Amino acid sequence: MARTVEVAAIEQVPEGHARVVRVDEREVALYNVGGRIYATENTCCHRGGPLGEGELEGTTIRCPWHLWEFDVVTGACGNAPGMRVRTYLTQVRDGRIFVTI
Repeated sequence: MARTVEVAAIEQVPEGHARVVRVDEREVALYNVGGRIYATENTCCHRGGPLGEGELEGTTIRCPWHLWEFDVVTGACGNAPGMRVRTYLTQVRDGRIFVTI
């Protein structure tokens, strides 16, 4: 069952950067792209690298382990069509970031 959880303040995720947060037992990577917040699972589906520690360029996050690329909006993998990481809905209210898990 889906639920919405407060995970961070907007200033904790500067524009053009990522941040990893925990929601229960799950790690979620947050991304600030042009002032809009996106969220994906933090684990690269290639070899399990930490996506939130990767380099964010536009809407593309590059895994720091093997440089696989994922679209933070759709979760689609640029290196292997058909592979993807899970994305989560986000909201920003009163300067706080909420993720629906």
